[in-house]
Amino acid sequence: MLAQKLLRFVRNTKVLQRSFAHRSSQFSQKKNNYRALTTKVCIANSFTAMSMWGFTKSEDGDNTLVTTKVLIAKADALFDQGNYKEVYDLLSNYNDNKDVEIMWRLGRALYKMAKTATEVEGKKMIYEAYDLILNALKIKEDHWAVHKWMSIILDSKCNYEGMKVRIKELYNVKKHMLRAIELNPTDATTMYMLGTWCYQVSDLAWYQRKIAAVIFGEPPTSSFKEALTYFENAEKVDPYFYSYNLLMLGKVYLKLNQKDQALKYLKMAAEYPVKNDDDHNAKQEAQQLLKNEEKYCASINLCICC
Repeated sequence: MLAQKLLRFVRNTKVLQRSFAHRSSQFSQKKNNYRALTTKVCIANSFTAMSMWGFTKSEDGDNTLVTTKVLIAKADALFDQGNYKEVYDLLSNYNDNKDVEIMWRLGRALYKMAKTATEVEGKKMIYEAYDLILNALKIKEDHWAVHKWMSIILDSKCNYEGMKVRIKELYNVKKHMLRAIELNPTDATTMYMLGTWCYQVSDLAWYQRKIAAVIFGEPPTSSFKEALTYFENAEKVDPYFYSYNLLMLGKVYLKLNQKDQALKYLKMAAEYPVKNDDDHNAKQEAQQLLKNEEKYCASINLCICC
């Protein structure tokens, strides 16, 4: 039974595997809406008419001028549409330029492609993505998106390397998230990711932690208060940006026995407009937690103020 619970903990620490990784590309760029709008207009035109920032790529003997910014804008537009293979095919043609902006986007596309690939192909994609991000990090250590996606892809890579490696690498996963936030303190999704990391680690029972320490060495530590800090900061930076951030605020307030605040955020998560599977799942979990609280209060003759 204890081994099963420890295994469940290790599975729970896969906090970066949810589909919010897809949404993160949208959230982190909300403040760049104007730029995105103008570049999408440019994409509709011929690439050959735009050359003020670009580099040259030879295709079929013809020199085609491709601007870096337009290339990246096209890749981001394709990514937002879920066309990850097209992103990979587009950007891999220019990977020889060792452009960090291209490298981390290639890694991101491979990560998403791996989620629907076979286990063998998925592993190859994750390892290729890891090499790309690692090389990007060597070229430019102070790039927030490189650190953000290193944390995500490193966590995914550990899936193939066993429980001991996963627990050991949890420290590095957190380190890269912290560095990403240091470099870009306005990215709400990285704060959400770090809050979830802290919550899952804090939710490990003391006896599970002792078993993990005996078998694997000292496990990572955190607290629900630390998790709360990151969830609250994410909401301050980008209010109402993600259903799961609202849900996790409700859950962490429950852990801290602050029921009024917990109910506030659980209701917000339950009422969040459903646009995708994340929103649907967050809504269902929030509704269930609200029902549990109502039953508990009814059992002790209390009422929850609506």
